[in-house]
Amino acid sequence: MALEIERRFLIKNDSWKEFIIKKTYIEQGYLSNTLDGWIIRVRVSSKDSKITLKKHIKGFTNFEFEYSIPRRDSETIMSNLTSIIKKERYFLEVNKKSWIIDCFKENNYPLEIAEIELSNEEEDLFFPSFISKEITGLTHYSNFSLANNPFSEWKEDYLTTFKIN
Repeated sequence: MALEIERRFLIKNDSWKEFIIKKTYIEQGYLSNTLDGWIIRVRVSSKDSKITLKKHIKGFTNFEFEYSIPRRDSETIMSNLTSIIKKERYFLEVNKKSWIIDCFKENNYPLEIAEIELSNEEEDLFFPSFISKEITGLTHYSNFSLANNPFSEWKEDYLTTFKIN
C-alpha cells in the first residue's frame, strides 16, 4: 500500500537555500473537481511525467499511487486542463533529513512551502531555522486548491493565515 505521511510549513527566510542539493521545474494539473474523495493529477517535470491518485486518510497521512506515463500523453492531458500550478521544487538535506521547498510561480507567486515526508505521524521532527507556521491540513494551501483558487486571488481571511511569525 502506498502511503504518504507529510507535514507542510510556510517559510520565514531564505536560509534554506544553503541546503539545496538539486532542483526541478514542475507543472501539474488536476482532473478532479473537488477535494472530497480521490484527487487525480498529472505532473510534468524536467525528468518525467506521472499520473497520481491521492486520497486523504487521517491526520497528515494520504494514500498516494503514482505511475509514469509517456510525456506525449501528459502534454495532451495538460493542454486540456484549466486547474494547473507551476513551481520550482528544491530538494534539501538538513540534519540528515530530506526536505522539499516549492516556490510557486505565476498566480501563486510568491508563495513558498516546505514539506517533509515522515515514516509515521509520531516521528520527532527537528525544525530548521527557515520554518515558520505549520499549514498541514489547511486545505486552501493544498496544491489542488492553489490550482483552483490561486494565492494571488485569496481574500483577506485566507491571507491572515499567510502572515509569517
